[in-house]
Amino acid sequence: MTVQAGFDWQAPRLTSVDPASWRVQTGWAGLVADFWGSPHGQGLCRFLTERLAHGAVIYPPRPLRALELAAPEDVRVVILGQDPYHGPGQAEGLAFSVAPGTKVPPSLRNMLLELQRNLGAPAPTDGSLVRWARQGVLLLNTCLTVEEGLPASHAGRGWETLTDSVIRRCSEGAGPKVFMLWGAHAQKKAAFIDAGRHRVLCANHPSPLSARRGPIPFIGCGHFEQANAWLAGQGLPPVVW
Repeated sequence: MTVQAGFDWQAPRLTSVDPASWRVQTGWAGLVADFWGSPHGQGLCRFLTERLAHGAVIYPPRPLRALELAAPEDVRVVILGQDPYHGPGQAEGLAFSVAPGTKVPPSLRNMLLELQRNLGAPAPTDGSLVRWARQGVLLLNTCLTVEEGLPASHAGRGWETLTDSVIRRCSEGAGPKVFMLWGAHAQKKAAFIDAGRHRVLCANHPSPLSARRGPIPFIGCGHFEQANAWLAGQGLPPVVW
């Protein structure tokens, strides 16, 4: 799916607030429509509109891109992030992922380091994780927009209501899934996941501040191999990480 409205190809940032133009896979449509019709959704629209009117630079240009690329019936792995990257040209609407040609941020660099350590995978040519999303890996931030240079600037403005609903839908929907919860913020969402049906993998956040520290260092966690082994045990194909 391609979204044109609200997307500036020359300067990748949000340029308008028009939820009707933010396409999602059909299976998410009802959940997303309910959110935009709710007080939380309407309040979020007002907030984003006001911030743009005041000249705020907001990323990413396509806040719902994770729901564009992975249909609910195709999701087999969920990776949770916190909020989008806040530097120019970085965020592309998928947790931890950056646009092609962008310098790889430290957390993503540690993810790719662990991937190489864990599976012996070759180094990717860029930091875009679209290839994962197209295989049913839902790369979901809990907050879906941010202002330039201001991390967590849109936290608590309403996005969490939508993303919590998405996590619940993934847990309640058909098919077993792997949930990768890295860091305390992501691990708070375990309450929405049925651990009896799904595989929940927890480790420290891949940030350089915590990736090698206890209680569960990210470097050495082996989550990519564990996820594929568990998926195989459920009769599902592995992810080509």
